[in-house]
Amino acid sequence: MFRIRRIYDDAAPANRTAIATVQQILRDRFPLLHPDEVDHLLEKLKNPLKYRFRSILFVADVKRAIRGFALLMHAPDLNFCFLDFISTAQHQAGRGLGNALYDRIREEAARLGCRGLFFECLPDDPALCTDPEVLKQNARRLKFYEAWGARPLANTRYETPVRKNDDNPPFLVIDTLGRDTTFARKETRAIVRAILERKYPDVCDRKYVRMVVGSITDDPVRLRPFRYAKKKTVEPVKKALPEDQRIGLVYSANHQIHHVRERGYVESPVRVKSILKHLERSDLFSVLPVRHFADDHITAVHDKHFVRYLQAACASVPENESIYPYVFPIRNSTRPPKSLPMRAGYYCIDTFTPLNRSAYAAARHAVDCVLTGADDLLEGRYLAYALVRPPGHHAETSMFGGFCYFNSAAIAAHYLSRHGRVAILDIDYHHGNGQQEIFYRRADIFTLSIHGHPRFTYPFFSGFAEETGEAGGKGFNLNLPLPENSTAATYLQAIKRALNRLRAFAPQFVVVALGFDTAKGDPTGTWPLDAADYEEIGDLIGSLPHATLFVQEGGYNTRTLGKNAARFFAGIWKGSFT
Repeated sequence: MFRIRRIYDDAAPANRTAIATVQQILRDRFPLLHPDEVDHLLEKLKNPLKYRFRSILFVADVKRAIRGFALLMHAPDLNFCFLDFISTAQHQAGRGLGNALYDRIREEAARLGCRGLFFECLPDDPALCTDPEVLKQNARRLKFYEAWGARPLANTRYETPVRKNDDNPPFLVIDTLGRDTTFARKETRAIVRAILERKYPDVCDRKYVRMVVGSITDDPVRLRPFRYAKKKTVEPVKKALPEDQRIGLVYSANHQIHHVRERGYVESPVRVKSILKHLERSDLFSVLPVRHFADDHITAVHDKHFVRYLQAACASVPENESIYPYVFPIRNSTRPPKSLPMRAGYYCIDTFTPLNRSAYAAARHAVDCVLTGADDLLEGRYLAYALVRPPGHHAETSMFGGFCYFNSAAIAAHYLSRHGRVAILDIDYHHGNGQQEIFYRRADIFTLSIHGHPRFTYPFFSGFAEETGEAGGKGFNLNLPLPENSTAATYLQAIKRALNRLRAFAPQFVVVALGFDTAKGDPTGTWPLDAADYEEIGDLIGSLPHATLFVQEGGYNTRTLGKNAARFFAGIWKGSFT
């Protein structure tokens, strides 16, 4: 099996490998291609203004090996797409790769609202191609495209050789993308002029361009009659959302083992259930199987003695009982009590986060879910969502609290930082003190948090605007504390300010600590955000040009939690792909 996926940039290792493989396929399959065309592939993806086309690269990925690709050029000013290249690697033809790639680019062109898909195809006319074997190959290729209704533009001089004695000049083929539509002469002339001037600025002089454009006289223009297809019909574009535009969803039923049934403990399993109920109605997600990761990824962020304590203390608690910290080492933090229950306060920042038989295991499963999402970004996915509990953003290097045990978002950020700079954007109602403390001296991970001011909300002792980092991390921590009675407009202003700072940092990856306790009626918050606000927030975050991992944090009003999450991700998808 293979998957077709889009390559947005070279941030992920899998994407860097894919781009290098595509360049090698270009060298192997198109030996007459100018070396600059190959070498500038990545620049085309990153700099559409220079080339006057927005380049879109798709690859056929077979067990992490690239077996084919298609390069699509989008001209939004003229509302058309041009298929620049489509090819399989050597010895990979006849495996369905070409069909899958062409299907995917047709879907993309249709999704972009293009009037048509244009591309060049070598001629099946003996007067234009003198080599019989090449002529047969050309005919097979045109037959392939005719199955989708794509046919050469007729009655023009597009296939006139640029140099007088050149052999095998290409037809211009038009795919109407499943629509029974025609192209007006004026529209077609503008498109043809754009193809020749933007694609071939060093080959086609003004005289040649005028000649070809002037030869388009039919109004509307005509396509060559069907020559190979048995059914003289137009193949419709598929309507299903392609896999490479779906959000990878990671969750585990193991979160349910952590269920504290005491009155007032709002961090309950129904939170995940209420979100899933609404997400399952959407086609935006693909569920990813959870992978297991070594403890080394946890101890890369958390103190190993703290991790060992959590594991041992939770294992020591009798079934269906909980330990709540109530003795704290304010005077002497160097000599922790030998009793595990008494030592809870040594590692905790509050009195309402319990240790019980399930806490360590549930937090450990959450880490696996989050790292699965992070790993999927490294393999080329653009968006992933780890729907986990317990949350994690209050957990510090050697502290738990605020319902949090391991800081999953921080663990994922450190994991991703091996491949480039990372930004953590915390939009929970409460300050992300955990990632601030963990990365306070680092410049490769930028931590941003929008939250209720610590003078009135948990964790009270951190989250102030003047906390900007220390040593090498100075300037790489941004806190935007907001008033207790903040409005949606106030919050949106803060989001825009944070995103401007994040863009200036230019990370390769973004981790969003996603809290919905900013919602109206949340028992732990005071702000009035509703579903429409979350969709707007999602749209703003989705506009970031970076692969992004969302990690579930707070959000405790289960009557609106699922709806708010669904609208947020609808905004994310809109901002990312439209």
